[in-house]
Amino acid sequence: MSTILIIPMAILIIAGLVLLIWSFVEHIRCKGVYEEKHTGIAQSIFLIALFVSAGIVVYLALGKERSVTLFYLMNNIPIYFKIDEIGRWFVLIVTIVWLLVGIYSIRYLRHEGEQKRFLGFFLLVYSVLIGLDFSGNLVTMYLFYELMTLTSFPLVLHNGSKEAIMAALKYLFYSMAGAYMGLFGIFYLQHMMGDLTFVAGGAIGRAFFDENKALMLVAFFIMILGFAVKAGLCPLHAWLPTAHPVAPSPASAVLSGIIVKSGVLAIIRVIFYLIGPEMLRGTWVITVLLILSLVTVFMGSLLAFREPVLKKRLAYSTVSQVSYILFGIFLLTPKALTGALLQVAFHAIVKCGLFLVAGVFLYEHHVKRVDELVGIGRRIPVTLWSYTFLSLSLIGIPPMSGFVSKWFLAQGALVSGTGVFEIIGPIVLLVSALLTAGYLMPITMKGFFPGEEAASEKVKETSLWMLVPIVVLTVFAFVLGVFPNGLIDYADKIAALQW
Repeated sequence: MSTILIIPMAILIIAGLVLLIWSFVEHIRCKGVYEEKHTGIAQSIFLIALFVSAGIVVYLALGKERSVTLFYLMNNIPIYFKIDEIGRWFVLIVTIVWLLVGIYSIRYLRHEGEQKRFLGFFLLVYSVLIGLDFSGNLVTMYLFYELMTLTSFPLVLHNGSKEAIMAALKYLFYSMAGAYMGLFGIFYLQHMMGDLTFVAGGAIGRAFFDENKALMLVAFFIMILGFAVKAGLCPLHAWLPTAHPVAPSPASAVLSGIIVKSGVLAIIRVIFYLIGPEMLRGTWVITVLLILSLVTVFMGSLLAFREPVLKKRLAYSTVSQVSYILFGIFLLTPKALTGALLQVAFHAIVKCGLFLVAGVFLYEHHVKRVDELVGIGRRIPVTLWSYTFLSLSLIGIPPMSGFVSKWFLAQGALVSGTGVFEIIGPIVLLVSALLTAGYLMPITMKGFFPGEEAASEKVKETSLWMLVPIVVLTVFAFVLGVFPNGLIDYADKIAALQW
C-alpha cells in the first residue's frame, strides 16, 4: 500500500506531459491557430489531474506514516520517500495554495496566452514539490530540489520577452549555484556518514560530531547557505525582485508563497533532521546566520518601502518575510521553531493572495505601479478589501493570522539565550512591521479615498475564477488568526520532536 505515495506524482507527471506535448505539437502543426478552440479540453485535463492528485495527497498527509523506496541510485543511496510530521505540514500548505492558484490560472491565462504550456509545467512543479516534501533522505530531497528549479524555470520565462528570459536565467543561475553548495555538503556527509536518512532531532551522534567538528561546521554552513538562496537570504536574494515582476501573476504567487519555502524546508531538514539543533547551538555558524537573517528582514522591508512597481514591491516583501522564518529556525528553540512553522503557513496564504490581487490589477486595469492604483477601490471593492485584510495579516495586526506567527517568533527570541539577539531580534521584527505597514496600507487608502475625481467609477469586479481564490485565501488568513490553536498544537508537536 505504500506505493500509493507515488500515485499523485505519477498522475501529475502524465497529465503535465500530455499538455506539454499537445502544446508543442500544436505549435509545430498549427502555429497556435487552434489554441483557443481546444482550451476547454486542456483545462479539464488540468483540473481533473490537479484535484484527483490533491485529494490523494490530503488522504496521505492526514493518514498513517508510510514509506517506500522507489529505486537505488547506487547500492547504498536509495530514492526514498517517507511521510513524517514536517512533510505533512509542508505538503498540505502546498496543496491548498496550488489548488487555489490553479483555479485562478484558468481565467488569468487568457491574458498571458500559451495556456497548455503553463498548465503543463504547473502540474509538473506540483508533482516535484510532493516528492520534495515526502523525501526521506538527503539525496532524495536534493534530487527533487533540483527538479523543482528546472520545472519552475519555464514559469518565469513564460511570456518569452527579453526581460523574462534574462530574469529566468538569473533565477536559474542563483538556484543552481545554491544547489551546488548543497551538493558539496552531500558529498562530504555521504563520505563521512554513509546513511543520510532524516531523523527528527538529528542523525549525527555527539561523539562523531565532536571528532570532526571543524569540517562538519564548514560543510553544514555551506549547505545551509546554499539552500538559503532559494529562500532569498541576503546577499543571495537578487533573483526574487527580478523574477517576480516578469512572471505571470499565478507563477509569481507560487514562487513567492511556495517555491521559496522549499529552501526553508531544506534548511529545516539539514539543521533538525541531520545535524541536530544542539550540535549547532552557540557555534559561529548560527551567529553568522542570525546576523544575515536580521539584515535581510530589515533590508527587504526597506527596499519594498522604496519600490514603486507593485509586484517588485511584493517580491522585496517576500525577501523580508521569509527571513522571519529563517530567524526563527536559527534561534534553535522550540517556541521560535513553532513561530517559524506558523509563518511558513501564514505567509504562503497571504503572499499568494497579494500576488493574485496584483494579477487582477494587471489583468483588468493594466496597472503595474503603485501610483496608478488611485481610486481602484471604487471599481473593485471586494478585491481591494481582500488586499487590505491580507496586508493587515502580513503586517501582523491582530486578529489576523500573521500576528500569531510573529508573536511566537518574538517570544522565541526573548527566551533563546542567544545574547544580543534576544533584544535585537524583536526590535528588528517590530521595525520591519512598521515598514510593512508603510508600503502596503497607502494602496488601500488611495484606493478607497482617492478624492472627488474618482467618485463616479462603476463597480466591475473580476471573473469569479479569479476572485473566489482571492477571497478564500483572505478568509483563511482571518479564520486561522481567530482560531489558531489547532495549527499551534501541530507546530508545537513538530518542534517538540527535535529536542
